[in-house]
Amino acid sequence: MHKQNGEWPIELPHYEQYKRIFAQTAKPFAYVNLDLLDANSRAIAAAAGDKKIRVASKSIRSVEVLRRILHSDKVYQGIMCYTAREAAFLLRHGFDDLLLGYPAWEPREISILLEAAASGRTVVFMVDSIQHVEHIERLAAATGVQAALCLDIDMSANYPGLHFGIWRSPVTTWALAKPIVERIMQSKWVRLDGVMGYEAQIAGVGDQVSGQWLKNSFIRHLKRRSIREVAERREEVLQGIHALGGELRFVNAGGTGSIGSSKLERGVTEITVGSGFYCPTLFDHYAGFQYLPAAGYAVEVVRKPRLDMVTCLGGGYTASGAVSAEKAPQPHLPEGLSLISLEGAGEVQTPLRCPSGLALELGDPIFFRHAKAGELCERFPKLYAITGEGIVDEYLTYRGEGECFL
Repeated sequence: MHKQNGEWPIELPHYEQYKRIFAQTAKPFAYVNLDLLDANSRAIAAAAGDKKIRVASKSIRSVEVLRRILHSDKVYQGIMCYTAREAAFLLRHGFDDLLLGYPAWEPREISILLEAAASGRTVVFMVDSIQHVEHIERLAAATGVQAALCLDIDMSANYPGLHFGIWRSPVTTWALAKPIVERIMQSKWVRLDGVMGYEAQIAGVGDQVSGQWLKNSFIRHLKRRSIREVAERREEVLQGIHALGGELRFVNAGGTGSIGSSKLERGVTEITVGSGFYCPTLFDHYAGFQYLPAAGYAVEVVRKPRLDMVTCLGGGYTASGAVSAEKAPQPHLPEGLSLISLEGAGEVQTPLRCPSGLALELGDPIFFRHAKAGELCERFPKLYAITGEGIVDEYLTYRGEGECFL
């Protein structure tokens, strides 16, 4: 999605509008703006070209939001789950075509999913080693059902002195993938259903961060180089599988930040997208696209230690990953507020510096955006769903349904 003549294609809510909508809502609370969520869903569907989109549930963590996205366009097909227990939970809610994005090991949790597969549900297990394959094979044989597998190919790039990407699968080339594929083909209890390669260094690294011109240029250069290498490596794996007589149901690639490059690969059939629907702050810094801030949370002003400062109750919902300033939540509305560097967003209080001319009173809401997407839902039992000028529904999060998967 891009601005048109400097303006968004949909009007962004302002502070007074949000303040009116939530005037009777006890703080803290989390919300999802359905107008902005739907606009993001339309933009992502349009960006996908002829590829399908698999929704990454870890970036959503709400059954009702997942349903809304999946029903919004026929391009959305299937879910990438993040644990076996979550997959079982989603099956109970009626979802199907589930791909585990990470290897599962707990035997009972795998067996539950195998039993679901035996009853006709589509569940695919992620593997990146012969040990994974043989573990699932034993459980599948005991259940009496053939298990569908997806082979995770690591798409990180290694340059002199630099690992560009994330440490994921140990399988980086066809030479390393071939023994695993052959082992799968030898078994009657497992089958190779798909291949996945997540190019995190393209999909998950911002390249238009304010004040970092030199670093942005370097990252864009590395991304362009990596895009070529990823395509070549993935094609080599697909040709190798084809030469062995393998037929894949799907080839999964990418993430929110790599739709533009992933969709150009001939062998790719689907792209995984998650964060783009809520658009947390980490996804504000990409040159190629920009989505709308559809989800956030609010805390209230409880103190005014100085004329140019307010203090909120709570608010310290920091994102996972390497500890850095970019993982902190950011004040969103009213505009111009900033965190205090020595305190940040705190466990029980968050002081904020106010711009000149902004008058806030005790009890006023301050709206924040999380650095990541679905992690917001781990802190709140529900999302207030809003459109236009009002609250239209309350969507339970996983936490609100009594679940905590990781």
